[in-house]
Amino acid sequence: MNSKECKRCGTCCRKGGPSFHFEDKGIIEDGHIPAKHLYTIRKGEPVRDNISEKIVYASADIIKIRGQGSTWTCYYYNEDEKKCGIYEYRPLECRILKCWDTRGIERVFGKNLLTRKEIMSSVEGLWELIVEHDQRCSYKEIRKLTDEHGKTKKENLSEKVAEIIEYDKIMRELIVKKGQLDSELLDFLFGRPLSVTMHLDSAEKL
Repeated sequence: MNSKECKRCGTCCRKGGPSFHFEDKGIIEDGHIPAKHLYTIRKGEPVRDNISEKIVYASADIIKIRGQGSTWTCYYYNEDEKKCGIYEYRPLECRILKCWDTRGIERVFGKNLLTRKEIMSSVEGLWELIVEHDQRCSYKEIRKLTDEHGKTKKENLSEKVAEIIEYDKIMRELIVKKGQLDSELLDFLFGRPLSVTMHLDSAEKL
């Protein structure tokens, strides 16, 4: 096989799902990739940079495909058959990625990213709830209260951080119970729970 052809080794698929760009909006809106199979890295959320292997903070929303279980392996990757379950509708990053030539993916990396606003802002009531959650669970505010390891800077700040995390938890429970929202949509609509993302060692990779 030519070294400049995909060998279907699955390495790229095991390193995490792609980030969505504006060009991918249609495959979500048309239902080819359901929102329940996505999650959002919110602005300011700690993430692990693949290149530097350091923790950085997302400069804006990043929408990605869920992993399989507790792994980073893309939800749609079929390990047994070594193939993509949505190949015909795969996102931009998957279409242009060539492991032997990364120039294509480097050109689009971090640019023209799709956000929740572009998908959800027309949904009255729900979009307002997303905005309120972002404001009350702001990572910028949390970082003011914690150090680089996610620990509170002072004893009297612990209560404030705990209140933010508790609000995030209760809001998710209420919207599922009273709003009858599919719980699988929560990580897309509101990002991953703060109880998870506050542990920097488990930060998602970009």
